[in-house]
Amino acid sequence: MPQILGHNYIGGARSAAGSITLRSHDASTGEALTFSFVQATEEEVHAAAQAAAAAYPVFRSLPATRRADFLEAIAAQLDALDDEFVALVTRETALPYARIRGERGRTSGQMRLFAQVLRRGDFYGARIDRALPERQPLPRIDLRQYRIGVGPVAVFGASNFPLAFSTAGGDTAAALAAGCPVVFKAHSGHMATAECVADAILRAAEQTGMPKGVFNMIYGAGVGETLVKHPAIQAVGFTGSLKGGRALCDMAAARPQPIPVFAEMSSINPVVVLPEALNARGENIAGELAASVVLGCGQFCTNPGLVLGIRAPAFSAFVATLSALMAEQPAQTMLNAGTLRSYEKGVQALLSHPGVTRLAGDDPHGNQARPQLFKADISLLLQGDPLLQEEVFGPTTLIIEVADKAELRQALNSLHGQLTATLIGEAQDLEEHADLLILLEQKVGRVLFNGYPTGVEVCDAMVHGGPYPATSDVRGTSVGSLAIERFLRPVCYQNCPDALLPEPLKNANPLGIARLVDGISHKNPI
Repeated sequence: MPQILGHNYIGGARSAAGSITLRSHDASTGEALTFSFVQATEEEVHAAAQAAAAAYPVFRSLPATRRADFLEAIAAQLDALDDEFVALVTRETALPYARIRGERGRTSGQMRLFAQVLRRGDFYGARIDRALPERQPLPRIDLRQYRIGVGPVAVFGASNFPLAFSTAGGDTAAALAAGCPVVFKAHSGHMATAECVADAILRAAEQTGMPKGVFNMIYGAGVGETLVKHPAIQAVGFTGSLKGGRALCDMAAARPQPIPVFAEMSSINPVVVLPEALNARGENIAGELAASVVLGCGQFCTNPGLVLGIRAPAFSAFVATLSALMAEQPAQTMLNAGTLRSYEKGVQALLSHPGVTRLAGDDPHGNQARPQLFKADISLLLQGDPLLQEEVFGPTTLIIEVADKAELRQALNSLHGQLTATLIGEAQDLEEHADLLILLEQKVGRVLFNGYPTGVEVCDAMVHGGPYPATSDVRGTSVGSLAIERFLRPVCYQNCPDALLPEPLKNANPLGIARLVDGISHKNPI
């Protein structure tokens, strides 16, 4: 078993000034593990933020290639974490061995993706408007713009992805790539995992000569408010509940200097099954959808929580098949006891709600989540019933039958913002319902065709975001290379001497970085 100290990480050193200790647990048995963790004091939270602030001027000024070296070193350290580490993660989360191995690869892959972004240089967004001294009636001054990191970033770990959305996850990778030191708040559900990954990050930092304080980590409940309110923190990354994300947004907005919070919070990810698709392959769709709903015990932010279809015999047959399949799905262990309690509370709210009927699933029993399928009357959605738009985090979905195409549009139009929406249809369906795409573009960050949302590719084109309450800022994404833009801000240089300009804006541009010069894209040879 990896050696776990349980102390906070501040400025490249370990600190344990507090008197409150926390324990990590085996997610399957509830048994407390032997490790203990010291909750950060208010003074330690301040020290972590100040360490990040002290590292910022040096870190952001490093050549992008140096930061790329750092990210690649982190990736190598993550890949080197052995089977003993994987076994530890499975104990803390109840996630299967193969899933953790795959997630480890995704996490190191994210680091390498951002390293590629840094090496190609387009993240700078460099723009140049050269001086036009002869322009009439007035000359134009020389103006040049590029983007720099905003400053220290607070990142909150997510429960459901102990690697890819946690210590070295996408928010951390994007912030470090942008030149922003990180203060990471470890998630209480996998603190030992967080420590092993933090050690890997610090080994990489030392290996590549990064400044002390480039990465800091604190443990504890209630320390997040102190962190977000610290004046050194300039942005926040969060993945979790709507209640938690909204609280952070309100705290950040109430600061003397408000800062942005990029929170991924709540989504029910509607799936629309269209008539010709059901006629052609209704049984297959039911099987694929059931598999998506219960994948990973439904503990994905893109879990399909709402299924809509137009009233017809084929839709009725599809619902019957889906009900039978969901009734066969076994119970699964969730990430922790708190997640199970929240899931059972959500299921109970649906069970006791007028107009909602359970089609498949058993009552709670034991310490595992039981898959559920519900059906609700369309009138509830159209009347704005809030329960139908609340995410139930777990292996559950809700069926709604609409009368016709017009009512389908009404139903989709009544939905809040989502991470994803899916259209399942044959070519004829998609042609006849082409107007749905225009509607969904206003509602979601990613529209899928004949696929299922429980799978997010880490790449340049991915958008894992969407209108509120899916996220707190519709302009961003928490997956993919575009995520770096959340932690950058533009700076303009007017009539600046070439010698003082940042390298990407110099006339010679020795880095070969692409720029917009007088509205035309240029790239100088290296």
